[in-house]
Formats: sequence, C-alpha cells, structure tokens
Amino acid sequence: MADNPNPQTNRPDPNEKLVKVFDSEQESEVMIVKGLLDAAGIDSDMTSVDVVQEMFPGLGGMVILVREGDADTARKLIEESRKAPPDDETAEVDISGDTPTLR
Repeated sequence: MADNPNPQTNRPDPNEKLVKVFDSEQESEVMIVKGLLDAAGIDSDMTSVDVVQEMFPGLGGMVILVREGDADTARKLIEESRKAPPDDETAEVDISGDTPTLR
C-alpha cells in the first residue's frame, strides 16, 4: 500500500502514551485551552470524565490529553496563558463630531 497520501496528517500511534495536561468542570474553559494547544501545533484530545454522581459527588468535567513528549511544552503554554493579562480590546469612541475618533 502507498504511503500516506496526505503527509500533513500526523496520526498518532494508537499505542502512544497520552498524559493529562489540563482538566476543568467547565467545558468552555477546556475548549479555550484546546484551541491554545491547537494553535501551537500540539495535538490534543478532549475526554469527558462522567463519574457516577451518587458515588462521587462533584467529580466530573473534561480533561485534555497530549502525547507524553508534548506534555511539558503544553503545560508551560497553559501556565503562561494563565499569567498573561487579558487583552483590552475596548476603546472609547467620540461620536459627537462628524468623524468618530478614538480617545
């Protein structure tokens, strides 16, 4: 059989060890971190952790798994993103004149 016709597709080895680098009960937070890792070129997988609530109340949420070799880089990237101040994309606009100006 021919080699992979699309060399850009980097399929992980199914026997490759994956490690948890992030978890949260908030799906939106997990999606943001997954996007951060994707943007950095780190392959990741999200997995739901649905635990029987009668036996383990309060446990659940989602985790992000990455290849063992990418774990340190992923954790550093996540940590740096938590320390970075949020971007303030708001600005005051003066609309009293004919041409709006930023202040």
